[in-house]
This record gives sequence, structure tokens and C-alpha cells, in this order.
Amino acid sequence: MLDHMTFRVKDIARAKAFYSAALAPLGYTVEFEGNYGANILGFSYPEASEPDGKKADVWFIDGPSPYGGPSATTGCHLAWRATNRAQVDAFYHAAIAAGGKDNGPPGLRPDYHPHYYGAFVIDLEGNNIEAVCHRPE
Repeated sequence: MLDHMTFRVKDIARAKAFYSAALAPLGYTVEFEGNYGANILGFSYPEASEPDGKKADVWFIDGPSPYGGPSATTGCHLAWRATNRAQVDAFYHAAIAAGGKDNGPPGLRPDYHPHYYGAFVIDLEGNNIEAVCHRPE
């Protein structure tokens, strides 16, 4: 089971604006902003089982790693689970309005499974991000 993930970005302020808009329909908010040798941004969602009632599971770090590699994480696919199809639609429209590029509008993907309702957007770094609802509605 995954606990959290971190992605490198070229511009943390731009990432904050984009992901604040894109993830808001899914209940995410900025949970943490700080600097530990690099600017760090963490997003959380309400989670009753957590001690403080929220779970920060998506993190962004500004710039390249001191251990080498590219300045930004690119080419990844990251999918967030939506509670309902309306959240998938809202995620897609918010991400597009914030500067993302269409990579598959909201809709059923029955070749994945009969109730797979997802939407895909290319984020500002070139990652394929998605919101998906697996429930029949």
C-alpha cells in the first residue's frame, strides 16, 4: 500500500497554483509548505483514520535532486480516486483551466472495466494525471 509520493518540479509556485486548482474538486488542499534545502509542497485530503483527520500523500519538491537526475519528474502517470463521476469531471475542467493539456476527456473506459470513469490531463511537467471513479453511477 502506498503512503505518499514526491515529484520534482521546475517551479514550485506554478505547481502549487496548478495542483491547488486540479485537486480541489477531489477534496485536496495544501497541507504543508516549507524549505528543507529545497522548497517543498504537500497536499492532503480529509481522512478520518489519520490522527489529525487528514492525509498528506502528494508532495512536490522544487528543482533537481542534489544526487543528480532531471530537474523535474516527467512522463509519470498518477491517478487520484474520485468519490463520484462529478468529481472526475470537475478535476478535468479545473486542470485544463489551470494550464493542463487534454489527454482524454471524462468518460467511461469500458475496456478497463465496465464502471471505469476517468479523465486524463498532461500536467505542466509532462506527467499524465488522472481522476478516476470505479463506481457505477
